Amino acid sequence: MPTYREAALVLRTHKLGEADRIVTMLTRGRGKVRAVAKGVRRTKSKFGARLEPGMVVDVQCYEGRNLDTVTQAVSLASYGEVIAQDYPTYTAAHVMLETCEQLTEEGEPAVQHFRLLAGGLAALAAREHDPRLVLDSYLIRALAIAGWRAALADCARCGMTGPHRAFHVPSGGVVCPSCRPPGSSAPAPETMALLRALFAGDWGVADLSEQRHRSEASGLVAAYLQWHLERGVRSLRHVERSV
Repeated sequence: MPTYREAALVLRTHKLGEADRIVTMLTRGRGKVRAVAKGVRRTKSKFGARLEPGMVVDVQCYEGRNLDTVTQAVSLASYGEVIAQDYPTYTAAHVMLETCEQLTEEGEPAVQHFRLLAGGLAALAAREHDPRLVLDSYLIRALAIAGWRAALADCARCGMTGPHRAFHVPSGGVVCPSCRPPGSSAPAPETMALLRALFAGDWGVADLSEQRHRSEASGLVAAYLQWHLERGVRSLRHVERSV
């Protein structure tokens, strides 16, 4: 059977039989891959610890009819252990991993998603920013890569130059006074400035934001995410909500 080698981010694992695991990974060239890692639950496994969620590995697999099989895994970055030591960081990472799994497809290159997720996990592990800020920045960027870029300045409906005050999730973001549907929210201008900073990666602005604006921004990002993902993100309920 043909073999291949890829850099991969481990998104999820679940048990198979008594000693094996099915590992869901994101690769640059093949997108999402599901593969069997045989014997990794045994204490003598050579690479079991390398195939945990949040790990970045150089993986070698051979193709199967339904599932591929992992034959080798070399650690490239071990974010999982560091991230697991802090609960807010840990829950943020799992939302990112679950979201990435839903936004990517098997057999389709995912270079942008790979780079974004790897960068997000590295930022969480470094603990230079509030983990919720890192999470929200990842989510709005990942949705944009998937084709659901939120309008954060100009009107989502007519394109009128902003910034505008109203935000309407089904419309795709901010809306002007003429396009504003009933039920639109009116976030604080500082909240919208924070969202624009998170999307642009302007951490100088994001890190100086007030907690109330972070909380409001997180609520908007969560609503926008859940609107576009059919199944929702189960791990999002475990993220601690700041007040």
